[in-house]
Amino acid sequence: MTSPLLRVASYNIRKAMGTDRRRDPDRVLRVIADLGADVVALQEADLRLPPRRPVFLRQEIYERTGLVPVSFEHGRESLGWHGNALLVSPGFQVIERHHQDLPGLEPRGLVSALLAQGERRLRVVGVHLGLLRQSRRQQLSALLEMIPPGEQVPTLIAGDFNERSLEVGLGRLAKRFRILSGGPTYHSRHPLFALDRIAISDQFAGGEASVFTSFDASRASDHLPLVADVSLEGIPGLPAAREE
Repeated sequence: MTSPLLRVASYNIRKAMGTDRRRDPDRVLRVIADLGADVVALQEADLRLPPRRPVFLRQEIYERTGLVPVSFEHGRESLGWHGNALLVSPGFQVIERHHQDLPGLEPRGLVSALLAQGERRLRVVGVHLGLLRQSRRQQLSALLEMIPPGEQVPTLIAGDFNERSLEVGLGRLAKRFRILSGGPTYHSRHPLFALDRIAISDQFAGGEASVFTSFDASRASDHLPLVADVSLEGIPGLPAAREE
């Protein structure tokens, strides 16, 4: 059976510092390539201290994964903003891109891109929310303000939400988005908490998330990647159908 699916992933790569205390960008790129995703939202993709250099070179990402990093105009060497980065299939055209700071006790931010394939549009937002629930609520309010209510562009929000509870803490987001959690992603050696989520707007017919596991993934970062196959029925032609 053939159905139009888009595979999206969220992955906190911890600046490529593995659970074995080795910083190994090649290992992280192997995991990303194995995901088979059309769009990947990365967190902690840049080093923390100025000049906040990226963990990988842009050309290296494409050569190893087949994905293209979205460029943001911020005057830094960074791959993204506050460690958030987006990788997309070269079949997409990036027609708008945006980055902004988020409120809260810690320095946080988000990145977003409006993607096109033909006449179809898709917005992807990558985010890494704060450690405090009060900050996360402020950050979600700021995030939702940038997405006008009633907008018809299919929108995905992917990232490390830093929320351990599956019942409370994300209510303001749940009013407008379906939040997918495929299971515990942290800590990668012994997963206990579903910190990583992917939220989809009503324009998607449905979606299922799962946690990606492999030998490399359990060592490449302290988070496991979260992968979601979201149904694009009703949004024909974006992207090409994936064989199931």
